[in-house]
Amino acid sequence: MTLQYDAGNQHNPGKIPVLLLSGFLGSGKTTLLKRILSWQSDLSDTVVLVNEFGEIGIDGDLLKESGSGIVELTSGCICCTLSADLKKSLEDICNRFNPGRIFIESTGVADPYSVSSVLQDPSLAGLMRIEKIVTVLDADYWEARENFGPLFYRQLECAHLILLNKIDLIDPDKIPRFLEEIHALLPGCQVIPTVRCGIDQESLWMPAVSRITIKPMRQFQEFIPDHADHDSDSGSAARFVTFSFTDRRVFNKSAFHDFIEALQPEVFRVKGPVRFPDQTLLINFVGGKWEWSAWEGEDVTRLAFIGWDVDSPTILTRLTRCLEAS
Repeated sequence: MTLQYDAGNQHNPGKIPVLLLSGFLGSGKTTLLKRILSWQSDLSDTVVLVNEFGEIGIDGDLLKESGSGIVELTSGCICCTLSADLKKSLEDICNRFNPGRIFIESTGVADPYSVSSVLQDPSLAGLMRIEKIVTVLDADYWEARENFGPLFYRQLECAHLILLNKIDLIDPDKIPRFLEEIHALLPGCQVIPTVRCGIDQESLWMPAVSRITIKPMRQFQEFIPDHADHDSDSGSAARFVTFSFTDRRVFNKSAFHDFIEALQPEVFRVKGPVRFPDQTLLINFVGGKWEWSAWEGEDVTRLAFIGWDVDSPTILTRLTRCLEAS
């Protein structure tokens, strides 16, 4: 089965974008949903469809503050009620709420491909589209993946974005290997290591966001795990590395492209304007995938990097070698 995916509202402005949250039992999907609903943005036209609502314990105060409508599938697991309840619930959501966006949090034993097939039903395909599938992966589960069967892999292979979550609970030295293994198995997917699903809004919505504004470096700290806030050991949190690069000289396009292509999986965020001989463009690199957009600011390269236990001086040296000769 082929998943239909439209990157951005501009392609189907009349269709309701759907964000599907997937992941094995206990991986952290609800934590991610709470994080999304806590962001300072208008969610008054967003409806959240959850399964087994009473068990997942979403904070009612948080949902009230978000202004989102909450709909529960009460007759069982999404994967067992596809042909009736999920389809009917989505139709009811459209009629009752006229939403601008829908979030679906599926259960840990749901197959995202099956959920997607419901969204592609003729009665729904004209109303909504899959905007993105995000799978939350408990880092500890990855090492034991052979014990979980085909559903575990299907939840990963369908994803546009994988959050390798709970990395604070495993040996930090395993993280680079896990990232490399996941990228090798799923080369077209974005992968970001997280603690408590700590991800920023732009990373979540890429590539749907086509126009991006550069943020000061300090604002990246909001989604880098902090020892005091996350009950993680300080050694683990400290292995998240942020660094930056600023230069007024121009880059060789081919050399810069090769530099980005060769970045190790542990470098999962690069963002900022890049000055080339003929133009300055904004790069947004997230978890091994990137996009370019127009830049109307100053013709200066200003790049912010985030990585896991990376050698920043070596990376910056390689980057500097991509500059055009004076």
